[in-house]
Amino acid sequence: MPSANDKICKLKKALYGLKQSPCAWFERFRTVIVNVGYKQAQAYHALFIKCQNLKITALILYVDDIVVIGNDEVEIAKWKKNLAKEFEIKELGSLKYFLGIEVAKSK
Repeated sequence: MPSANDKICKLKKALYGLKQSPCAWFERFRTVIVNVGYKQAQAYHALFIKCQNLKITALILYVDDIVVIGNDEVEIAKWKKNLAKEFEIKELGSLKYFLGIEVAKSK
């Protein structure tokens, strides 16, 4: 007869505060984004790129912030809609600072 010491638990959801939660969140994000056609960069694992018909969209992830750039407005809008189905998101507008670097747009 099995005793209480013979039982194990399977974690179904990572909880904030656990060492594994950032890895679990990233893996879930990666799975969602790859399933909609993005490719994960080999040189930098937090960069995802999608190219179609001379249009490109790139996502870079830092902790729980995502920077979206590209010349395909339709893809960016579709991406936001798909991401909102899977995660709670909040759009912060145009990028002004990222990792302590000021970002300025020009033609």
